[in-house]
Amino acid sequence: MPRTKLIAVNVEPSVLKWLIESSGWTREEIAKRLKTNPKNIEKMESGEKKPSFRQLEELSVIFKRPVASFLLSKPLTEKPKPKDYRMLPNKTNKFDKKTILVIRKARRLQELSKELSKNIEYETKSKLEKTKISENPEKIAQKYRLIFNLTEDGQRRFKTPYELFNYLRDLLEDLNIFLFQFSMPVEDARGFVFVDESPSVIVVNTKDNIEARVFSLIHEFGHILLGESVIDLPDATYSYKDTGEQWCNEFASAFLLPKDISKNTFETNKANLTQKEMLKTLSNRFKVSKAMLLLNMLKLGYIERADYAAILARFKKEEIKPKKEPEEEGTGGGVPSEVKCLSEVGNKFVSLVANNYDRDYITYTDALNYLSIKSKSFDKVLSKAKK
Repeated sequence: MPRTKLIAVNVEPSVLKWLIESSGWTREEIAKRLKTNPKNIEKMESGEKKPSFRQLEELSVIFKRPVASFLLSKPLTEKPKPKDYRMLPNKTNKFDKKTILVIRKARRLQELSKELSKNIEYETKSKLEKTKISENPEKIAQKYRLIFNLTEDGQRRFKTPYELFNYLRDLLEDLNIFLFQFSMPVEDARGFVFVDESPSVIVVNTKDNIEARVFSLIHEFGHILLGESVIDLPDATYSYKDTGEQWCNEFASAFLLPKDISKNTFETNKANLTQKEMLKTLSNRFKVSKAMLLLNMLKLGYIERADYAAILARFKKEEIKPKKEPEEEGTGGGVPSEVKCLSEVGNKFVSLVANNYDRDYITYTDALNYLSIKSKSFDKVLSKAKK
């Protein structure tokens, strides 16, 4: 059979260059995917060589962009990425392609949230008072524990960290802060925040275990209080040079495990504080990581720094080992799509979509597209949504 003639397509070089650079894919990776060599990719970017339509279709798939985006007359102006607080060597403002996709997805969800809220005359502006970095993070943490009605007994009554996470998520949504959960390489980013548009958005990484996600959630909430759009790697045990990261870490630590609660707990159990079973018990009690407990013990003088470093090394790997959520266990065929949907976008976004659909502002197809689900899951998602 004669070979099918490839159709060359006129693509504006600056558009192709923008799409490549904003994808996170290297020229070598793209060349391998297109079964060509990197020099041909460079020639396409310069306009010396025209890509085939088949190549554009493949680029559309791997970049998660519509084919039409390659036919634009000039690059689109996209909103800036959040400020990079990750402090990774030689990676400032350079992100893994999966992280880039999550950033783009979160931006789209933020825009949709704003549009859908406007349709039903729902306010999107934050209900929070801004905080200054000069304010004491422990006092601000105490203030929000009171606002969120998070007492020591209440915190202990949550059966799992997932319950605490969802409780905090619902409270933040009531304050017009949308929380999304997506998978990214955990070494690249653990969370990020958008506050430059309403509604504000927090994204946390599902590659982290749940205790780490709870900490990231409150750390990123701290950035919202400070009015900062950032991407970072929250870590309870890390000593940050940046004052903003340091403030948010102290805020998150004081919010999740206040000093007075820590001291009373450690004093009561000081005979066997660092034993494996005791650390596990306290972690389960307060729904925080063992690393965070150890750090508080060090700060309050219950363990020496050498002991802290040695014990911490045993538990540090747990921070990047996600555990199965309760809904996942025993399903046999993976996570049900309605569970995944609610985990990723939350009750508030689902309710916005449902309200817009009920009032005929969007079509059924739009609703499925916005929620990234199939029709068989639509009613299940709505029935599980609380709001």
